[in-house]
Amino acid sequence: MATIGIFDSGSGGLSVYREIVKVLPQERYVYFADNGHCPYGGKTAAYIQDRARAVTEILLSLGADLIVVACNTATAAAIATLRAEYPAVAFIGMEPAVKPAALGTESGVIGVLATAGTLKGSKYLTTKGRFEEDVTIVEHVGQGFVELVENGILDGPEAEATVRASLQPLLDAGADRIVLGCTHYPFLRPVIERIAGPGVEVIDPAPAVARQTLHMLEERGIPTGQGPFSVDLYFSGQPEALQRIYRLL
Repeated sequence: MATIGIFDSGSGGLSVYREIVKVLPQERYVYFADNGHCPYGGKTAAYIQDRARAVTEILLSLGADLIVVACNTATAAAIATLRAEYPAVAFIGMEPAVKPAALGTESGVIGVLATAGTLKGSKYLTTKGRFEEDVTIVEHVGQGFVELVENGILDGPEAEATVRASLQPLLDAGADRIVLGCTHYPFLRPVIERIAGPGVEVIDPAPAVARQTLHMLEERGIPTGQGPFSVDLYFSGQPEALQRIYRLL
């Protein structure tokens, strides 16, 4: 049985956790919500790297065989540092799913919703650079999305107004594929899809991360599928948001 460590700035990484559990249902999971320092989106790279180190140490002390950085902003700011400083540890990060969006678009325009930190990160910019000659890529920060999720506001007038403000510019630009570039955003997917309408596909990279987690465990020879399933939830701030989102799963 593998012990899979997962962390995010808050509860959003549970959207990745739920996909990994579908692929690996008989493992031990340790999830850390760094919600005492959430959101990461406006923090400096150095700050996020310090938090990523601290959380990594906690997850390793709890027996993690592999760590999923279930946060796009932390991946952009810190995963290269983590891999350099912990060379024996396998880290899996997030990457906005620009490729499937670019390959699937019919309008020739794709939209990316993400945090400012993700949109400025070299990982995203490199991926974007491979496709922007063939498609038009429009971007917008999901202003207030993380706060909605952390406060358990996943639908209703406030969620609709907040989502529409950031999504409408992408729709107005003609995007027919919307890439979710933050792990909090899938919890607002019903609202996003309702506003976007039936002609727009919303793309979540979490299933690909789940497949990569399985592949990495197999590559490293770490036994899986021996159960029983268990999950422990840890947090640096208040537990309410984490407990609320977990109950939804």
